[in-house]
Amino acid sequence: MTNMNIFTEYFWLILPIVILLSLAMTGALRRYALKNSLIDVPNVRSSHSIPTPRGGGVAIVICFLLAMPFLALTGIASWSQALALMGAGAWIAMVGFLDDHGHIAARWRLLAHFIGAAWALFWLDGLAPVSVFGAIFDLGWVGHVLAAFYLVWMLNLYNFMDGIDGIAGVEAVTACMGACLVYWLTGADALVWTPLLLAAAVLGFLCWNFPPARIFMGDAGSGFLGIILGVLSLQAAWSDPQLLWVWLILLGVFIIDSTFTLFRRLLRGDKVYEAHRSHAYQFASRQMGRHLPVTLAVMVINLVWLLPIAISVAVLGLDGLLGLILAYAPLLLLAIKFHAGELEKA
Repeated sequence: MTNMNIFTEYFWLILPIVILLSLAMTGALRRYALKNSLIDVPNVRSSHSIPTPRGGGVAIVICFLLAMPFLALTGIASWSQALALMGAGAWIAMVGFLDDHGHIAARWRLLAHFIGAAWALFWLDGLAPVSVFGAIFDLGWVGHVLAAFYLVWMLNLYNFMDGIDGIAGVEAVTACMGACLVYWLTGADALVWTPLLLAAAVLGFLCWNFPPARIFMGDAGSGFLGIILGVLSLQAAWSDPQLLWVWLILLGVFIIDSTFTLFRRLLRGDKVYEAHRSHAYQFASRQMGRHLPVTLAVMVINLVWLLPIAISVAVLGLDGLLGLILAYAPLLLLAIKFHAGELEKA
């Protein structure tokens, strides 16, 4: 039996263990939060109405970080890739955990975010050459700087989008599973295991967070997911430049809603670091009176609209930039329809 077959056999045994461990750990974190009054109390900027424990995303962090070295030890992931993911992920999770339990000024959080991004990019060798209309462009140090801003935006937008029950977990699971399907279809089997591991860690937590949520993710979990997904996309680009477009397409719902909302708030002169509830998904959840329809809609969009386009880019030869435009156009219309970035009417 080959080393790969041996690894595959053991990995399929590890996945359910990771799911169950995440499930059990989230329950334990919920009891800890209730005991120590780590409760998210609704306010005028909240999208929920019931006081709910927070910090459950720590279970995702711990389960992923505990299992990740196994991939490096078996050779399925290089140690440089593992160190990029574990170092940046652990650092961002720690910063988020401290912010959950107190408060860190926005400028220091931002500095910490760039430190985490720089760590990941050091081990990844920066941004891979980018494919645009069939031409390959090596952006050099400019690309590395852009990649740092991309990672920082990814982790922050994930924090912004973690505002209703289940949405952040559903986005992570569907994006990861979609990427795994693309990897399998294109023969990039070695890339499958890390997003599959992340999806397993999120699934256990999602059992507690799916509407109606019994515990929230918190900044530690949302920031961790954001930077890990960003690093996975940059890592994949070194295997095939088209795969970066695949990830950007799969994460389109979060990217469009958060970026369009930020753009509108900047134009209006808002303090963008202050909490608000003007994202499209927040307007949609208030209009529908529940979180569940919006969370399910995100899942359907990811699987029925974005995944086929991502497959077309990776398998059928559709240009990545054209695929991105095709994927994002209706998402932008939805953001406008649901008033992303507008002031909430009194």
